[in-house]
Amino acid sequence: MSGTPAIRAEAERLFALFQSAGAVSVEAAILQPSEVLLDLYGEEIRARAYVTSDPELGEQMLRPDFTVPIVQAHMQDGAEPARYTYMGEVFRKQEAGSERASEFLQVGYEVFDRANPATADAEVFALFAQAVGDAPLRASIGDIGVLIAAVQGLETSARRRAALMRHIWRPARFRALLDRFAGRAEMPEGRAELIGALDGLDLAQIVQGAGPEIGLRRAGEVTARLAALREDMDAAPIPAGQISAVNAILNLTDSADKAAGQLAEIANQFPAIKPAAQGFAKRLNALKERGVDVAALTYEGSYGRTSMEYYDGFVFGFAREGAAPVASGGRYDALTRVLGQGRAIPAVGGVIRPELLVEGAS
Repeated sequence: MSGTPAIRAEAERLFALFQSAGAVSVEAAILQPSEVLLDLYGEEIRARAYVTSDPELGEQMLRPDFTVPIVQAHMQDGAEPARYTYMGEVFRKQEAGSERASEFLQVGYEVFDRANPATADAEVFALFAQAVGDAPLRASIGDIGVLIAAVQGLETSARRRAALMRHIWRPARFRALLDRFAGRAEMPEGRAELIGALDGLDLAQIVQGAGPEIGLRRAGEVTARLAALREDMDAAPIPAGQISAVNAILNLTDSADKAAGQLAEIANQFPAIKPAAQGFAKRLNALKERGVDVAALTYEGSYGRTSMEYYDGFVFGFAREGAAPVASGGRYDALTRVLGQGRAIPAVGGVIRPELLVEGAS
């Protein structure tokens, strides 16, 4: 295990704390099959991970995260409910000139429990608050589930909703799509002219008559893509009131208790988010029962959207101003369904970087 003696000692302290909370110690191989990560995140994960190849194992990645292999193992033969903890290095590529470490320790805690998700969320948050102790950190929370509910409730085509869902974790791309689907921004240059020129024509016939197939895309794929572009061009703009509701969700920043009231008001105008807003209020009650002062928590509607892309509900973090989070986590129910091949269990967890706690204390 890497790090100075002080960092290693802090990691051991956190590891022992999570074990005392009932977690079973688990490990994950440093080399992970790239196939699973590529299926989850697409080719973009290559820009963030160290990739290698083995004649027998095939393409592998240095472990960029513990959660994915632990979910895989649990969904294969884990008991329910379950609590796990782990400690070890993860590896992430950084941009040239970045001061962020490409190899660092993580200590984590994961809960798989279908009895009461709000209670499990509160358990994990309260435990991490205990773990960071008196360190001068700002606690922030969010709920990606509210934004997901809003996107799924938009009055637009299934294709447009799917595009927005794919880019929830890419704020700039999400914003560009939302503006275009609202009729506030033009299509990419040349697309409208292309679709206009094909208006009323038989797309399959045009593609088949264009010449021999060259490259990886087959004629059927090209035809389907052109049909999708035509459908998108013909789609009506998303209603202005719904766009306003999504913007209100994204821009909401307030104390958690006040944010609950504001989400309830948005839900009155946009009922699609009402179950998610009610779930957030239920979680606040669970946090209060754990002794958490929710009035001291900052709620941010966009919080967690640049983290690992499997979070789909409650998200949280503890950080110094302007610095990377010392601790972060959230709910990832959908990931268990993907890796469980249709089976699913509510799951929530988080990680702490012990070296950041030690640096802040020095």
